[in-house]
Formats: sequence, C-alpha cells, structure tokens
Amino acid sequence: MNISMYNASIPVMTRMLGNLENIVDKAIAHAAARKIDDAAFVEARLFPDMFTFARQIRVATDMSKGAGARLAGVEIPKFEDNEKTLPELKARLRKAIDFLKTLTPAQIDGTEGKAISLTVGGNALNFTGLDYLNAWVLPNFYFHVATAYNLLRHGGVEIGKMDFLGKVQ
Repeated sequence: MNISMYNASIPVMTRMLGNLENIVDKAIAHAAARKIDDAAFVEARLFPDMFTFARQIRVATDMSKGAGARLAGVEIPKFEDNEKTLPELKARLRKAIDFLKTLTPAQIDGTEGKAISLTVGGNALNFTGLDYLNAWVLPNFYFHVATAYNLLRHGGVEIGKMDFLGKVQ
C-alpha cells in the first residue's frame, strides 16, 4: 500500500498545529493561574542565539502553509509576523490550519516529481515534491513544533508527550 503526498503532509501538519493550539491553551491557563505575563512564554528561548517561542510558532506555520501551497500550486498566504501574545499565536495557528483545510488530495497527490525551488538564507534549494516534503518540510516542521512544545514545558506548563502527540485515533 502506498501513502499519498496529501496524506503524508496536510493531515499530519494540521494535526500537529492543532495539538500546538491545545498546548497554547494550557500555557494561557497556566499564565493566568499563576499571574504570569504571557510575554514570558512568547519571548522564551533556551539560549540567546535560538528563536523565541513566537518565532518557533511562526516558522512551523510558515513551513506548513508554504508546503501546502507549493505542492498544491496555489499562492502562499501571507501572515504579518507581529504576534505578541499567546492568544495571537493561537490565532495564527488557527489561520494556518484553516488554510491547510482548504487543500484537497486532488491538488497535492501526484506531486512527488514536481519541481520545487526556494531560496533560504541566500541559497537556492531545488527539490522534487517528495524530497521537498521528506527532506525539508517535515524535519523542519517537527523541529519547530517540538521546540515550541519544549519551551513551554521548560517554562513549567503542565504538558506531556500525549499533549504533543494529541488524541490517538
């Protein structure tokens, strides 16, 4: 049995962004219960040269919407990157999920060999659709989702592995 490009991408990213939404809800509740300014979480990082929690969310959402759009051959939605609160970051997650839900298997299946080109840090990257998804998108996406989770966990938010994984179906 083969897995389709759609099933390997859109439902996976939608699920993980939804799990992050739930995790952010727990962070909002944690901050409120302990009278913590949520900026402490928004700006959290483990080391000075790493991205903040907000940037982790931005990159995860950018990676997912960029992947979906490139594979489907539609315009990538533009987000402003100006979120300063946990509720604003949660809204960004919802916007990305809502976009991903507009994409259909018919738009994405069969894109394994599609030429995908992008520039990152001044470097041109060229992929086939399958290599783009497996070697670039999913590793980067999971890195930033996991890092966002870990920043909140490190900050004392009571979350665990099942929050990261979400409800197993």
